[in-house]
Formats: sequence, C-alpha cells, structure tokens
Amino acid sequence: MASPRILAFSGSARRASFNQKLVTYAAGVAEQNGAEVTVVNLADYPMPLYNQDEEVEHGLPAAARDLKALFIEHDALLVASPEYNGLITPLLKNTLDWLSRKSGDEASMVAYRDKTAALLSTSFGRLGGLRGLVHARALLTNLGVLTMPKQAAIGGAAQAFDDEGRLVRDADIELVKDVVESLLRATDV
Repeated sequence: MASPRILAFSGSARRASFNQKLVTYAAGVAEQNGAEVTVVNLADYPMPLYNQDEEVEHGLPAAARDLKALFIEHDALLVASPEYNGLITPLLKNTLDWLSRKSGDEASMVAYRDKTAALLSTSFGRLGGLRGLVHARALLTNLGVLTMPKQAAIGGAAQAFDDEGRLVRDADIELVKDVVESLLRATDV
C-alpha cells in the first residue's frame, strides 16, 4: 500500500498566520504517521477575484493552474480554515472556486475528484474558528470532497503554540492527532 499524499494549506495569507502554523504542525503529525505531505501557502498562489468574464477572456490564472496540478497529484487535503465573521475566508473561497473550473478538455471537478479532507481551525476566541468550519465543510462537500466528521477547532490561538510553532496544550495535541489519523484511515491509496 502506498503512502497517502496530502496537500496541506490554510485559508490565510497572513505572514504570522496561526492557521498556517496549525496546518504545518498537523502536516508534521501526518508525516510521522507515514504520509507524504506537501505544505503550501496560498499567498504563493495569487489569483484575481473569480469572475466568469475574467475566465472567458483570460482562462485560468497561472497560479490556479499550478495549484490545481498539486491538488490533482495529492490524495487528500488538510485544511486549516480561519473564521472571518463566522464564515470561511474570501481567500479560501476564491481559491476553491478557481480550482473548480475546467481547463481545456479535462474532466469536470478534476481537482476534487476522489479526495478526502480534514478540517482544522484556530482563533483567539474560545470557539477556535468552529463556526467557519461549518461553511468550509459545506463547500468541500458540495465540491465532491469526502470531509472527515472529526475536526479540530482550537481556541486561544495566541497561547496555543510555542516559539517553534508546536502546539503546547495536551488536549490540542491529541485532538489534532485524532483528526490527522482519521484522515489517513479514510484515504485509500
């Protein structure tokens, strides 16, 4: 059996993003459990706001093509989704929208076909971004991604990590481990 290939990213482009720290930490857990993980930062894949006129006139932006190729190469997604006003970030929504678009004669929704995903979030508040995960789950499910029921929402983000980006609270460490392991069990390669 081959090692699952996981693409890990957050819906934040902030340089000091707690969600990017969280997904990077979770990626390390996945690697410790035998997965091959690629961690990306969506800031490295800038795309205009999705507009069908833009798509018709110019096609998929180069960054969307590059990121879509990474999605296709991987078996699963590990997504840390910040919460903005109770919803997912515009960056995450826009990225997933662009990657849903066909290019040339490729199959419909090819970037999401046969994918599994696990969701994580962290925020300063006690709910840890939980409200945004509801919308991330709905969007990924609508795109055809099997999204794990187990998820991690970690409150108190400013106190959740040490200086090296590792989680410090035992309960948070165990929760992320459980989420990652559920993703690995569900990812059949």
